[in-house]
Amino acid sequence: MTGTIMSLILLAIVLIIIGIIFTFIPIGLWISALAAGVNVGIITLVGMRLRRVIPSRIVNPLIKAHKAGINITTAKLEAHYLAGGNVDKVVNALIAAERAAIPLQFERAAAIDLAGRDVLQAVQMSVNPKVIETPIVSAVAQNGIELRVKARVTVRANIDRLVGGAGEETVIARVGEGIVTSIGSSDSHKAVLENPDMVSRTVLGKGLDSGTAFEILSIDIADVDVGKNIGAQLQTDQAEADKRIAQAKAEERRAMAVAREQEMKATVQEMRAKVVEAEAEVPLALATALKEGKMGVMDYYNMKNIMADTSMRDTIARTGKTEPGDPSPKK
Repeated sequence: MTGTIMSLILLAIVLIIIGIIFTFIPIGLWISALAAGVNVGIITLVGMRLRRVIPSRIVNPLIKAHKAGINITTAKLEAHYLAGGNVDKVVNALIAAERAAIPLQFERAAAIDLAGRDVLQAVQMSVNPKVIETPIVSAVAQNGIELRVKARVTVRANIDRLVGGAGEETVIARVGEGIVTSIGSSDSHKAVLENPDMVSRTVLGKGLDSGTAFEILSIDIADVDVGKNIGAQLQTDQAEADKRIAQAKAEERRAMAVAREQEMKATVQEMRAKVVEAEAEVPLALATALKEGKMGVMDYYNMKNIMADTSMRDTIARTGKTEPGDPSPKK
């Protein structure tokens, strides 16, 4: 009985050791590589485990590359994996480039992948160009008519400029700028409507793909619509602004005239006050003259008679004039 228990314990220990070995050493992966003709040693697989590299992420792409006739070492694949790259996508890109007869080295593909670009998509775009549709671009011809243009840009990825080259946004911005410049140099919007390929030829000849990760194959005008009459609108706005300025100046002059009128009224009131003040001093002067004997009583009465006679003549003169509100002049 004791011997049986010891045998079971030893068997369990052996099974545990074998399980640990098979877990740490991917025997199945080693057999797959060996069957595919890829020489990957057990020690190499153990070293991947020790370097925290998942062996399947290296061995499977290595098998794929070997079958496609691409010579890559495990050291390069491990280095790219440890740098944070996508080994499987890089190998797929190399295979696609090999089939399409596009010269692409592993170092270049790895650099493109580490730069954050999709290297496989770039290779596919080199084989099958991509069409980029620009948003509606508003441009104004020299006669002031606005044109709304939408273009389609056919681009092909430039493998050599993928690292450090500008993206699709730059291409769209440059094409839009070229469209605005080309239409702005046209004498009339009718010329653009009659010959829209003139715009595409002009824009294409500017070398807009310089410094970008793409090669522009063609620029096609997809749609052209006539917009507003910007020139007339600007003239109308200018006339409205001139009218407001003139109104403001006229209002300023009116305000100055009103202020001047008020000043004159105040001056008249001031002069009337001085007249009243002077008239108030006349009785005092007469009294002083009578008191000092410079004027006699008869002189005073003669002056009063003259004043009464003058007042009567003024009354008679006013009786022949029409008073405000009277239906007819008095007789």
